[in-house]
Amino acid sequence: MAKDHTFRFGEDHLTTSIALGLAHGTLKGVFTEECLKNVNASYQRVQRIVEKGDIVYGINTGFGPLCNTKISKQDTKILQSNILQSHSVGVGAPISTELAKIMLILKIHALAKGFSGIAETTLQRMLWHLENDAIPVVPSQGSVGASGDLAPLSHLFLPLIGLGKVEYQGKTIPTQKLFEQTGLKSLDLGPKEGLALINGTQFIAAHGVMVVHKLQHCLRHADIIGAMMLEGLQGSMKPFFEELHQLRPFKGNQHVAGRIRTLLQGSEILEDHIDCERVQDPYSLRCMPQVHGASRNAWLHLKELLEIELNSVTDNPVIINDELTISGGNFHGQPLAMALDYAALAASEIGNISDRRIYLALEGNSPGVPKLLMNDTGINSGYMILQYTTAALASENKSLCFPASADSIPTSLGQEDHVSMGSISGRKALNIIENVEKILAIELLTSAQAFEYRKPLKSGVLLDEIHTFLRTKVAFAENDRVFADDIEKGIEIIQNNEIIDLVDRVMDEKQLKWNTPHLEEFETY
Repeated sequence: MAKDHTFRFGEDHLTTSIALGLAHGTLKGVFTEECLKNVNASYQRVQRIVEKGDIVYGINTGFGPLCNTKISKQDTKILQSNILQSHSVGVGAPISTELAKIMLILKIHALAKGFSGIAETTLQRMLWHLENDAIPVVPSQGSVGASGDLAPLSHLFLPLIGLGKVEYQGKTIPTQKLFEQTGLKSLDLGPKEGLALINGTQFIAAHGVMVVHKLQHCLRHADIIGAMMLEGLQGSMKPFFEELHQLRPFKGNQHVAGRIRTLLQGSEILEDHIDCERVQDPYSLRCMPQVHGASRNAWLHLKELLEIELNSVTDNPVIINDELTISGGNFHGQPLAMALDYAALAASEIGNISDRRIYLALEGNSPGVPKLLMNDTGINSGYMILQYTTAALASENKSLCFPASADSIPTSLGQEDHVSMGSISGRKALNIIENVEKILAIELLTSAQAFEYRKPLKSGVLLDEIHTFLRTKVAFAENDRVFADDIEKGIEIIQNNEIIDLVDRVMDEKQLKWNTPHLEEFETY
C-alpha cells in the first residue's frame, strides 16, 4: 500500500483492516495505469472472442443449464443486462450499508486484477459509487454460495444499468432518482461483463471481513473480562504460567495465558490469597487459555484463509491470456463456508464459558463475595436474573452452530449440483457474535460487582483502570434496579471497544507490553 494512504486496486495486498479502512473512508482506493492496462487488455480479449465466434461460456452462451445455447453476436450485450435482472431474486431484510460497501470494495479489487473481461468504464463507475457513498441495497437472503453469490451480487450491480435502489445521503432511493440528482446514465454492458459482476464470493467474503473484525474484539474482551472475574473470585494464577503452556504449545493458548499474566501483573488481590487452601479452580476460570485459545486458533485460521480469498479472482470464466480461457470453479464458496462455520462455533464457545463464569460468580462460594453478588438478598434478587439472559443467549447460539456448509441443495437444473451455503455460514456467524457481545457485557457487569468486594486491595493497574472507568458508566448495585439499563450500557461499552481502547492507552502511558509470543499473528488483521 502506498505511503499516502492510498490503496492500489488490483495490485496491492488486501487485508481485513484495509478493506475496513476503505469502507470507512480512512483509505482511498485508486487505479494505476498498469492496472487499467491489464483491465483493458482483458476486455479486448473478450471482444476478440466475440468477433471470432469461439464458443466460450457466458460470453456467447446462455448461463447455467443453458450453457449449450449459443448466443448471436448481436445479442451478447442484451444477455449481460438480462443476467443482472433475472438473477436479482434476493429476499429478506437488506444487509447493512457497511457490508454492501465492503462487497463493492472486494469486487472492485478482484475485477481490477485483469482476468475478468470487465470494461474500464464499468470499473470506474463502481469506484464512483464507493467514493460518493451511493451504496446499492442488497437483500440478505438468496445466495447458495456457489456460482458465487449470484443474487446479492446482482442486486449490488443493478444500479449500473439504472435499476435497483441505493443508500444515498441518508436515504434509500431508486437508482433513477440517483441519476436525476447526479447526471449519471445507465451503462451499456459488454460481453461477459454481467457474468463477471455476479460470479464471485464477495457476499461471503464481506461477511468474513466483519466476522474477523468483530470476533477479534470479542476475544480481546473475553480475556480482559475473564481476568477481572478471576480477580473477583480470587482464582489462582498458576494455570496461566508460561511453563505450563510450553508443554502444550498451541498458539492461541499461549497468547491468552500471556495476556492474562499481563493483565494481572502487580495484583495485590493475587498476593492476598497466594497461600489459600483451595487446590484448583473450576474450569471456566482455570481453562481460559485452553478454551479462549481454541477460539483464537479458529479465528487465526479464518483470517489466513480470508486473506487469500480477498486477493483472489473468483468469477467465471477467467480470461488467462489470448489463447486460454478457463471455465472453472473459483466462485465456489466452500473454502470460506467451512471456515466461517468453524468461527461461528469458536464465537459460541466464548459466550458459553462466559455464561459459566457468570453463574460461578453468583454461587457465593468465593470468600467475601456474597451469593447473587449482593449482601441484602431475599428482598433483593441481586444479579440472579442476568444469568437467565446469558443462558438464553448461549442456548440460542448453540442452535445456530449447525454448520451451513454441511448442507447442499442442487440448483440450476443440476448444473450446480453441489453448493456451499457459505452465505448462510457468514450470516449465522455474525448473529452469534452479536449475542456473544451481549453475554460479555453481562459478564463485565458481574465481574465488576465481584471485583468491588475485593476492596481496599488493588489489582494490576490495567484491571483497576477498567473498573474505575466502568464505575463512571454503571454504579455498584446495593439494591435491585432495572438491570436492563445497565446491560445496555455494558453492550455499548463492548461494541464501542471502550475497554480495549482504555487498555491500549494505559499500556502506552505505563510502557507495558503484552507477555505473549504470538502478538503479531493474533492482534493484527
